[in-house]
Amino acid sequence: MIKSVFAATAALSMSAGAAFAGPYVNVETESGFVGSDYQGTITEAVVGYEGTVGDAGWYVEAGPALVSPDGEESETEFFAEAGAAISVTEQLEVYGEVSLLTGDGDPGYGTKAGVTYRF
Repeated sequence: MIKSVFAATAALSMSAGAAFAGPYVNVETESGFVGSDYQGTITEAVVGYEGTVGDAGWYVEAGPALVSPDGEESETEFFAEAGAAISVTEQLEVYGEVSLLTGDGDPGYGTKAGVTYRF
């Protein structure tokens, strides 16, 4: 269960739109809490590629993820993510993302979709 929480947390990391096309590296650390109860931390070190097609920005990335649940030994897993965002108007953007985190049992999956309106 803890790995599915981490996969869902990892799915929150999308940055909408691509600033430039091409490869990149990204290291990101996220910690999870239920109320004030610390659940653990996941650190991802990924290589990715982002680009644009018309008004749509997209990216794909993958790499190792150090999963460190509270009170348990850390494990290195595999993390992958893909996302896209499209401008509907100058002020309105729609975005979505899918992510994967492997584990000892079933892999954890995450999804995210949303709409951003800029004033």
